[in-house]
Amino acid sequence: MENKQDTHKGIWWHPLTFPVLLAMACAAGFGGTSMQLVHGKGAFGSVVLVQMLNTALESGNFAVLSGYAGGFLFARFLEGPLVGILDIGGSICTGISFGVTGLMLAAGWKSVLTNFPLALLCGGAIGLGLGLVIEAVRKGGGFTTSASAATGMMMGAGNSIGAFFGPLVIVTAIRFSIPAGVGAIVGAALMYAMKKPIVGGAIIGAMILGTLGPIPA
Repeated sequence: MENKQDTHKGIWWHPLTFPVLLAMACAAGFGGTSMQLVHGKGAFGSVVLVQMLNTALESGNFAVLSGYAGGFLFARFLEGPLVGILDIGGSICTGISFGVTGLMLAAGWKSVLTNFPLALLCGGAIGLGLGLVIEAVRKGGGFTTSASAATGMMMGAGNSIGAFFGPLVIVTAIRFSIPAGVGAIVGAALMYAMKKPIVGGAIIGAMILGTLGPIPA
């Protein structure tokens, strides 16, 4: 007799669950870009990507934005069926939110993105289509991780690597100036005492004391 736990597992592992979740995530990505275009804020991406978008809008050249962000999308969607994991940051927040929208802007379809409901529908349709393709590829051959396991979605794995960048930040701050180096060391020590990743404290400390500039010889 199937228990309640098995039923829930069946729902989450259903072949259509992943495409539906991906559609919702892509709709959110398109919605964020729509808000960025209309209100100047709201995009789901890094400061670098937002600046690239603003520069492309000013110059009318979307090649750099589309190529950079689209490369993330291409790599992640090739990787997804193989490893059973789809990275949200690279594929959706970068590739969909900026790569695909950059291509649409380059094609002159800005009105689709500036209309918020239409942007949500367009993003959802793209996400659903990509999800179905990934599921079809995953099931189609023996080159995937498991023919019985559904593709999962992963967020924040890349950011966790930043926890190991603390020593590099400290060394870089020391090379910049003595005050910045001291600030980075003090900040990292405080974070270490609080049992937190030291990279955040190193960056904040370097920024605070780095404003003093280099110490004259």
